[in-house]
Amino acid sequence: MTDQDSLRESTPTAGQAGEAEVLLEMTDIVKIFPGVRALDGVQLSVKAGEVHCLLGQNGAGKSTLIKVLAGAHQPDEGEIRWRGEPAKLSSPVAALRLGVATMYQELDLVPGLSVAENIFLGHELAKVGFTRRRAAATAAADLMRRLGHPEIRPSAEVGGLSAAGQQLVSMARALAHNARLIVMDEPTAALAADEVDNLFRIVEELTADGVAVVYISHRMEEIRRIGHRVTVLKDGRTVATDLEASTPTSDLVALMTGKAWDAAFPQRTMQIAADAAEVLRVENLSRSGEFESIDFTVREGEVLGLAGLVGAGRSEILETIAGARKPTTGQVSVDGKKLRPGSVGSAVAAGVGLAPEERKSQALLLDMSVAHNVTLASLPRYSKLGFSERRRELADSEEKLKELDLRPADPRRMIRTLSGGNQQKAVVARWLVHGTRVLLLDEPTRGVDVGARTELYRLIHELAASGVAVVLVSSEVPEVLGLADRVLVLREGHVVREASAGELTEADVLDMVMEGSAA
Repeated sequence: MTDQDSLRESTPTAGQAGEAEVLLEMTDIVKIFPGVRALDGVQLSVKAGEVHCLLGQNGAGKSTLIKVLAGAHQPDEGEIRWRGEPAKLSSPVAALRLGVATMYQELDLVPGLSVAENIFLGHELAKVGFTRRRAAATAAADLMRRLGHPEIRPSAEVGGLSAAGQQLVSMARALAHNARLIVMDEPTAALAADEVDNLFRIVEELTADGVAVVYISHRMEEIRRIGHRVTVLKDGRTVATDLEASTPTSDLVALMTGKAWDAAFPQRTMQIAADAAEVLRVENLSRSGEFESIDFTVREGEVLGLAGLVGAGRSEILETIAGARKPTTGQVSVDGKKLRPGSVGSAVAAGVGLAPEERKSQALLLDMSVAHNVTLASLPRYSKLGFSERRRELADSEEKLKELDLRPADPRRMIRTLSGGNQQKAVVARWLVHGTRVLLLDEPTRGVDVGARTELYRLIHELAASGVAVVLVSSEVPEVLGLADRVLVLREGHVVREASAGELTEADVLDMVMEGSAA
């Protein structure tokens, strides 16, 4: 591994203007919450016209730092300078007025408002006290065209858009402020490959105009493709900065985790038995406008991967199996027993558990404890004569948290305080407490750092080894091929190929999902 001291002395990527104006300097930033020193002397310097990548494990302080930058948190110590002058980001409005716009990973949109209303929320186009709706709609349409998605209408309600559509609205809102620095927190997490290309085109246009971008992603290939310089945080501190985006992944991960990292997926220690029983059967499953004639089975201990672009029907298939959507036709069976279509209760009773793509909005009660979230699917078990058996609930939760190496393994802790990886483990723990036969995982590593990903990969293999049937959806093709025994490739709601993971390459899958050869 490259010596960490030498990494700290790295110079910016060739071609990045060394004399560019320094827009932002954050020096010795400290932020303390009750019992937690979230930031402990962070340093960050961002130049005009650069993409500055911010890396770190979940819990390293990235989210807290960008909330300080966005004006949502006030630092307890340290200094912020904007274009060489001291600046006080006393509120999100103050940050926007200064020229800093933030696109959060957990989108801060208002579902009940229109696209145009969300884009201009807080800085409405007005004349003599009246909102200029037509001007706002025209400006919103122009922004969506610039982002390559003119089909998203300014009058459309944001709550009815897909996750990718909502991400595009968030981008449009940042652009509407004419910001000089835009913070992008995991902006590609819900985007398809062509939408990622479009985002990167926009970023290149912005940086060519002198706009700076602070870019946060766990996808190392994106850092290579779009980044100029890299800063790494660990335990609330800056451990390296001014690194080249081409710095080897192993070196970056070593800085993030403090230990060497093996990029390979963990090896399966147990093969599927030849006589393994069939657990899940999906027959002729269709849902109008989303997917059609889906057939597959999953045996005990098997991991089935679903590969395809966003919009190919992957998530919708999982949600239909879990009873959250009612199929137009078809049948789902678990252990030979047919489930009632469109019934979550029937699926849960049969041992089907779903860890959805949007865990914070679809799976977690953020203002409740870890224990409440873990036992959510098993509440009758912890109720006696109408009273909750709190002690038993805490004991069972703590047992599963320790099994999954969730940190901290404190069932009383508020779940919103956990990192993304540990929140994902809590969702899985819910189904382990309940007793799962089929575990449906939709983007299980979305927003999860590389260290926590390795732990989740190990956990998936352990669950399969215990006899659980796993169905996995991921936008990252190497992840599907690295974890699954068998893969279904989806395009536009149809299965275009079924094969063992070992028979497919990443290029094969990408060719099929992008309307190439489906042979």
